[in-house]
Amino acid sequence: MPKWILKAIVQKSISYLPYSHKINFLFQKYITKGVQLTDAYFEDKLIHAAKHLEIFKKQTQKNYPESLLELGTGWYPVVPLAFWLSGTKNIFSIDISALMNKERFLFTLKKFLEWERSGKLSEFIQPDLSRLELLKLIFKHPENKPLNDWLQEFSFAYLVTDAAKLNISGIEFISSNNVLEHIYPQYLKPILKNLYFNVLAHKGIMYHFIDMSDHFAHTDKSITIYNFLRFSDKTWKWIDNSIQPQNRLRLSEYRKIFEELRIPFEVKDFRPGNKDDLLRIKLNKKYHHYSSEDLAVSHAYVLSRK
Repeated sequence: MPKWILKAIVQKSISYLPYSHKINFLFQKYITKGVQLTDAYFEDKLIHAAKHLEIFKKQTQKNYPESLLELGTGWYPVVPLAFWLSGTKNIFSIDISALMNKERFLFTLKKFLEWERSGKLSEFIQPDLSRLELLKLIFKHPENKPLNDWLQEFSFAYLVTDAAKLNISGIEFISSNNVLEHIYPQYLKPILKNLYFNVLAHKGIMYHFIDMSDHFAHTDKSITIYNFLRFSDKTWKWIDNSIQPQNRLRLSEYRKIFEELRIPFEVKDFRPGNKDDLLRIKLNKKYHHYSSEDLAVSHAYVLSRK
């Protein structure tokens, strides 16, 4: 049986259990190895942080935003901490379920210090020296204190709530990485509406990195990143799961959602994908009216300026 089918079965089963996200973390940590903060994973997140900082500088002529909201904290808060090291004063990060904990937060700090000592960190971001010294000082004297006490050292608010109901405002920069593809349209629309019209500051910037590839292909090289386009919505509902859902939206569909909400939508960078890989599968009739260019796009950075 192909690896992706086995993973789909396991995650579907896990999704029905209590504490499903914790069980899924253990499954991915020890079986699929997909949630370990490896150097490759850390570098990938630093690339996103550098991209976000770069677009902010170009749009505002400022080195960093005063306030940041990250949609989708995930297991390790690499991007928000990269912003903090760059000078951002107020950090907010939000998840619908509590994925980050004290152990993973401290491990992320340790990774930053390791990369700073090796000289690799400066290849991606230029840390504020006073912030860097503060990080070293804090980490040198670890105390047995809860996660929230650690977060306060970094002006970091970790929010576990529905982003559509988030009640904060005046955020200068909102970002997400590998998040929007996991939110179905009926939930994505109210989230985007609230973030852009209520949470984002006047002249603020919203910047999203969207991965439109089949995530099962990340661990099973026998399938292409377009494998999930073979299935009807009905069939995909049986395959998909609630702990790591995939909405299968294409770039044109994201554009349509943003335009319906009257939110600016500008593609700043994208990966065109591989049309030969797309031709290797039999598309479900749902996708017959899409252009091959639209279907093939695998990743994109999308900008919304208020």
